[in-house]
Amino acid sequence: MQTTPKRTTGWVVMETLRGYGIDTVFGIPGTHNLEFYRPLTSLGIRPVTTRHEQGAGYGADGWSLQTGLPGVVITTSGPGLLNALSAAGTAYCESRPMILLSPGPALGAEFADVGTLHETKDQLSAASAIVEWGRRVRSAEEAVAAIHDAFELFATTRPRPVYIEVPLDVLEEVTELAETVTAPRTFAAPAAADSKAIAEAAALLARADRPAILAGGGSRGAATELRALAERLSAPVVTTLNAKGVLDESHPLAVGSCLRLAAGRRVAQEADVLLVVGSKLGEAELWVSALEAEGTVIRVDLLESQISKNQRADIGLVGDAAAILAALNAVVQDRGASTELLETTAARVQEIRAAVRAESAELSAVNTELAETIAAALPKNAIVATDSSQIAYWGLLNTLTVAEANSTPYMATYATLGYGLPAALGSRIAAPHRPSFVVTGDGALMFSMNEFITVVEQGEDVTVIVVDNGGYAEIKQNEADAGIAPIGVDLVQPDWAAVATAFGGRGTRVADAAELSAAVDAAVATGGLQLIHIDQNTFSTTQGA
Repeated sequence: MQTTPKRTTGWVVMETLRGYGIDTVFGIPGTHNLEFYRPLTSLGIRPVTTRHEQGAGYGADGWSLQTGLPGVVITTSGPGLLNALSAAGTAYCESRPMILLSPGPALGAEFADVGTLHETKDQLSAASAIVEWGRRVRSAEEAVAAIHDAFELFATTRPRPVYIEVPLDVLEEVTELAETVTAPRTFAAPAAADSKAIAEAAALLARADRPAILAGGGSRGAATELRALAERLSAPVVTTLNAKGVLDESHPLAVGSCLRLAAGRRVAQEADVLLVVGSKLGEAELWVSALEAEGTVIRVDLLESQISKNQRADIGLVGDAAAILAALNAVVQDRGASTELLETTAARVQEIRAAVRAESAELSAVNTELAETIAAALPKNAIVATDSSQIAYWGLLNTLTVAEANSTPYMATYATLGYGLPAALGSRIAAPHRPSFVVTGDGALMFSMNEFITVVEQGEDVTVIVVDNGGYAEIKQNEADAGIAPIGVDLVQPDWAAVATAFGGRGTRVADAAELSAAVDAAVATGGLQLIHIDQNTFSTTQGA
């Protein structure tokens, strides 16, 4: 029964979030978190109830990638929070903004060990070990202040998840906190890089014979500035997976997101001046222990601590990527840029792309060819979420061409399974004007197939392309390489098409490229939950074969 609304601590927390533009939250209502849910309808906030808190976190991450706002996850205490921590780990490793809200034991009941519902030894410490910071508040004022502090973090430095724990008695407490206290704040922009260092970097780039740009996740808010600088320098651009599409991959200077392949890495390694924008150059993005660039290295990052991480920097430019690239554009001299120079560089980029494709096919021909077939069938403006599946990292992320950043929600560093489906749902909610797809392996999809029903319940259009290779094929190969007979990796498969149908969607099986293309078109036209099953052992990448 609906009663007169109470302006509790939970209410003012959600009111504060709404002021910053949060209109969607992900989570599962529970006995202890009801005061976070009470105000949602009044505040115009859409709740997305997933079937597992891990899915809530991944859904929030997909939503965040499309909106630029932090994903918000509401869990109950104890198991609900702990279930969401894999998603928090993902956001931490990939430097993405996220707010986890959870109730905690009442004030004075910490470490009581008396058997209360959801009692957990120390959930604050558990979450704090994963996120950028965790905070247990003691009043409505502290709870609202924590929200403001989170948005200041996201606006001014490296975005990473935070955890805010509100003791149950505080969460339910009625407050007289003024609306002026919950109103959104503005935050100072990150400090600009030193003008002398900007001028020095610009001179080096202008004089370079073989300049190149390596764009990481920190460049995603600087697409316009990055393109302008690349064109001014006639410099090829290679990206990490987190920056895939920051330069339209059909652009003549775009090499693509292929740093995991030697042919792609050579663009950066052999440049006489390399500009690295917003990347820590980690092993998970490179698939080697270090980039080992041979030329002069200029690095742009929000944090001083990142400037020489994993790769020395000759010049470090600390600050916002868009502001720094704009400053470089303002002072860098053209390298005598001409149509001829651009054409020469573009021809070189085409050669690199061909080498990348050949290397990809040599390493995994079956996944490369299948990925090319899938990419050809997808709508040009689709958002395509993926998992840590072979079809993604051996295939689709090398072959799919996208026009803008965040078109391929993924988690290169944390490399979790079960990410793709909820991330695609979150993306679709945030960007309903774009078709939303998941391309994933059978093993990964088993981690989140419960979210099929969330797609149906939310009334969203999401198409799942599941590539069935019979289980954990990558680990099976790892076992073989280690001299271990296959163990625990050959998995029994459900009738995938029937599963989707049972959840209220529509499932279909395809045998070749022509059937796949037709199935994709039909899925987009029909909407709702759609699943397309590909048996990798029998599927033909040729038309009608």
